[in-house]
Amino acid sequence: MTDFRRLSDSVFASPQIMPGDIAAAKAAGIALVINNRPDGEAEDQPTGAEIENAAHEAGLDYCAIPVGGAGFGEVQVEAMAQALDAADGPVLAYCRSGTRSTLLWSLAQAREGRDPDEIAAAAQAAGYDITPIRPAVDMLAARARA
Repeated sequence: MTDFRRLSDSVFASPQIMPGDIAAAKAAGIALVINNRPDGEAEDQPTGAEIENAAHEAGLDYCAIPVGGAGFGEVQVEAMAQALDAADGPVLAYCRSGTRSTLLWSLAQAREGRDPDEIAAAAQAAGYDITPIRPAVDMLAARARA
């Protein structure tokens, strides 16, 4: 069952998807699937390769920007920003619950100078809370506007 949550006009976050969810992603107009979950977190999760193969078979682009237990840093924020910028259409980012994908999207948006309150409101409307990273969002947005 799909649970694609709209973060913006072109970005959705989702809890773990299965290869069978790729058809729904394609039907929703998704062009790029971003995997923010490292392999092996849970026994029941499909591998990134399984999702990648399903995406490619459906004609969708795929990239992996895993965020593990150690969290994320500038490398992942930069990779997310680049992936979003290069996407040839709407993007679906997923992890276990969608939270890491939303937090990474939030940081990438702030890095581009988007208003932190707008970022937080978009995440909240999708059912996600960026409070744990709000200071970093504020700092990145301020840096982008300087």
